[in-house]
Amino acid sequence: MIKRISTGWTFIRVLYCLMGSFVVVSSIMEKQWMGVLFGGYFIAMGLFAFGCAAGNCFNTNSMDEGKKIHSSREINFEEIKEK
Repeated sequence: MIKRISTGWTFIRVLYCLMGSFVVVSSIMEKQWMGVLFGGYFIAMGLFAFGCAAGNCFNTNSMDEGKKIHSSREINFEEIKEK
């Protein structure tokens, strides 16, 4: 979990944290408690890299610490002819 928080930071993750923090602070100042939950969700998205479209906020290759994972499989194609 700590590795996921400390690695793989992108502009989008930073933006989620900053905007979520802004919403939380402004919600506390205005005493709008539902806004704290809303902003907290965006802060959590930035910190833990979840909720991003197809996981684009977090690069799983950065967790491998230089270990390259290759998947090799052969793809066979079959030609289809029209009569």
